[in-house]
Amino acid sequence: MSVNKYTWTEEKIARFYKEGRGSGELNHYQPWLKINEVPSRGRSHRPRGWKTNRIHHFLSDLELSYFYYLEWSKKVIDIREQFPLEREDTLKIASDKGIKHSIETTTQTHIVMTTDFLITSRVDNKIIQIARSIKPSSELEDPRVLEKLEIERQYWVDRDIEWSVIDEKVMSTQFVKNMKYIHVYYYLENNQEEEMSLHFLDYLYRELKLNPTKQLITCCSEFDSLYNLEDGSSIYYMRHLYARQYIETYDMEKPIKPHDTNLTDIIFNERSVNKNYGSSIS
Repeated sequence: MSVNKYTWTEEKIARFYKEGRGSGELNHYQPWLKINEVPSRGRSHRPRGWKTNRIHHFLSDLELSYFYYLEWSKKVIDIREQFPLEREDTLKIASDKGIKHSIETTTQTHIVMTTDFLITSRVDNKIIQIARSIKPSSELEDPRVLEKLEIERQYWVDRDIEWSVIDEKVMSTQFVKNMKYIHVYYYLENNQEEEMSLHFLDYLYRELKLNPTKQLITCCSEFDSLYNLEDGSSIYYMRHLYARQYIETYDMEKPIKPHDTNLTDIIFNERSVNKNYGSSIS
């Protein structure tokens, strides 16, 4: 029998548990599945997380889009993707409900099921966990997909943890575009760059007081010239300030465009007043 790197065996599952897959928190967490260990199902992603300071493993664009919502939400503390479910429990649920459990047909090994996201949040001064499965709406018409989701749903119900399915219909295309524009700039190369970005923040705030209708792109050009920086350096710092939420837009449903943004369009050190991302879908 030919066994490739994608084939599940009992030995492989035991090795994953021994490696600590599915355990730990924040930067110590290891997802059960990593992108080089599953057959390609489309585009995969390995962003460095704002909240966890580790590399995350996402198997689709849709998972990445939802991740952006979790990153933006100030109530989210920890994000654990590809979270493994206890096989003994999922097997029992499947048996009780008359559902076929996922199995590796070549080895007859029952596969460890996973939930796409297990999220730790602070809500009303309480630490809670919620579970989310990410599926394109087109897959939600597949009876087999619904069967596996039912096992997952019951698993989390038994643990008194809120669970739901998220599809692309509840995610804003423009919000995701904005997050793609700023996300990677959360981390700068060194402390000197971080210090310069804060100088730029002070500069923007002073200019707001002096000339509130001034365009953001003009401030960027002037700051580059003032500090003898390479052209475009302040755009880099601006994206960092947005990512760190030192500055924010009034509406993440509108594009972040420095060429079309006045200083009065920016909120300094406050949460967006028009949108509270993370409350409805996370």
